[in-house]
Amino acid sequence: MFYTYILQSVTSPDQFYHGHSSDLKQRLADHNQGRCPHTAKFIPWKLKFYAAFETLDQAQQFERYLKSGSGHAFAHRHLGV
Repeated sequence: MFYTYILQSVTSPDQFYHGHSSDLKQRLADHNQGRCPHTAKFIPWKLKFYAAFETLDQAQQFERYLKSGSGHAFAHRHLGV
């Protein structure tokens, strides 16, 4: 399985990060251990949302959608982010 996820910073709740991974638990641990330069500044992170997909391409496409204007509106309206 492949996952698209949204993280929310615990210390700065207005900060969100969108990503994808085949190992969601390990990826969250990487973010919280400062191994990702884009998220290290806002540690710790909590998992706000994830969706599972059968293919990497589907997970990447959904991540791209979430980063778009309509994807931001969708996430705000339906996911509370």
